[in-house]
Amino acid sequence: MLLLLAQMVFITSCRLGFIGSVSFPDSERLPKFWYDTASSHIQRSLLYENSVKTARNIILFIGDGMGLNTIVSTRILKGQLQGQSGEEYSLAMDSFQHTSLSKTYCTDSQVADSSCAATAFLCGVKSNKFTVGLSANATYNLCNSTVGNEVHSLLSWAKDAGKSVGFVTTTRVQHATPAPLYAHCPNRYWYSDASIPADQRKPGCLDIAYQLVHNIRDIEVIMGGGRQHMSPQGTPDIEYPNENRYQGQRLDGLNLIDKWREMKGTKNATYVWHRDQLDKVDPERTDYLMGLFEPGDLAYELERNSSTDPSIVEMVDKAVHILRKNTQGFFLFVEGGKIDQGHHSGRAKLALYEAMLLDNAIERALELTDASETLTVVSADHSHTLSLGGYTDRGNPIFGFAPQVSDVDGMPYTSLLYANGPGFRVVNGQRSNPQNHSISHKDYTPQAAVPLVEETHAGEDVPVYAQGPWSHLFKGTNEDVFIAHAMAYAACIGPYSSRCGQIPKVPTTVTKRTTTVTKRTSTAAYSLGFCLQSATFLKTSLFCVLIALWSS
Repeated sequence: MLLLLAQMVFITSCRLGFIGSVSFPDSERLPKFWYDTASSHIQRSLLYENSVKTARNIILFIGDGMGLNTIVSTRILKGQLQGQSGEEYSLAMDSFQHTSLSKTYCTDSQVADSSCAATAFLCGVKSNKFTVGLSANATYNLCNSTVGNEVHSLLSWAKDAGKSVGFVTTTRVQHATPAPLYAHCPNRYWYSDASIPADQRKPGCLDIAYQLVHNIRDIEVIMGGGRQHMSPQGTPDIEYPNENRYQGQRLDGLNLIDKWREMKGTKNATYVWHRDQLDKVDPERTDYLMGLFEPGDLAYELERNSSTDPSIVEMVDKAVHILRKNTQGFFLFVEGGKIDQGHHSGRAKLALYEAMLLDNAIERALELTDASETLTVVSADHSHTLSLGGYTDRGNPIFGFAPQVSDVDGMPYTSLLYANGPGFRVVNGQRSNPQNHSISHKDYTPQAAVPLVEETHAGEDVPVYAQGPWSHLFKGTNEDVFIAHAMAYAACIGPYSSRCGQIPKVPTTVTKRTTTVTKRTSTAAYSLGFCLQSATFLKTSLFCVLIALWSS
């Protein structure tokens, strides 16, 4: 009876406008508003011409698992946090001149894992799942299949061209996505030599952490987590000395952090593990920077200890300041790796906040660089099974309910759902009622259709956003390997190093469509009149009070 009463209140509240009903500016009721909006976008597009200037700097941002539904939901979240309805908000990546789609399959997998996907967009070669920096001739978990099958990355090509290079990640620096930048390994999980089976160590296979220090010795910036893979087994962690699970893991007795410092000779090489130390780093006096802020992966943004660990925005800020000193330019790779981990755990709120911080980092990088000489690309390695649906009204809280109950079981449902994962819940033979959970809590797992311990990747194409010289190359639907090739072409590095000085002219019969600008278009014009979020939350709160009264 109480459930039936609650359902009646839910339906009545929707009809009366207590839930989901949102007003919007009167200007949107008129066709002229949308005509003017579209005309303004056309005028901005006409400012751009196809830039064929060589890209001095190249920056690649990857949101691990950041599919289109994640991007749209993040856009709404970020807008709502600023008091807007959310749908009309523009992310930093939304301002990029050019977009395309990227296929994400791997040579042996319809749905990609991060290592084969990263090898594709960093090295320009498709590979087998779970392998790092190797062609598809290599075999997973087989050490002797690596020799002769190594493929090299944008970072390696940029270093050979005399550029400064670096990478930033919110996972451990040896993780699957950044690893192809510098390593060649038949198993993405061989973070340290302790991870390699004894029979595979005998042929001389080297772990990923060892390769980080030795393969490309002049990486100027390395930031993320992963301290425990760099020190000898049993070494107490500097931040958590009493936690045995965070102790060093290496069997070879090497302290790779000390080795990294030693290999830099007289250069100013700074190692930091605390946010305060990072703040004190002077980019003008720093030749090399290694920042390892956790034993493993970094914490989620909603759980991060801001007094000890920097945000991805702060790491990107420091990285750009160090790298841009090189007159030959730089290459920077940035990964928002915890987006993926949030989705795997079925906790959509954690994932979306990670995506939002990545977008903040993109915005900061745009502020610190000149778009006329910097090609910036944003994409993902793969998607996840997150969906956004339910005929929600304008301004509906992104972590809220759909405005109507199910016409099958009579219970409400959230607008964010997963196709599979830990959110699968059945109580007394039927779907669990999400009203019995705190759906706005960071650890809430939206309901899933199929029960799994971990939610899976999804296989659809992912968007690619590009701005700067040669960004017009990014159009249509391409293989993910195209990202590496197009960026290398734009910068005249790697397989396209001979292109420098031989820039093809734009045919006179082709209309030039784009040119780069140094500042992204402000989103202020799109935010007029959308201070609605507080009203929405109030109506939701009224509904919660009604539910509590009926249930008491």
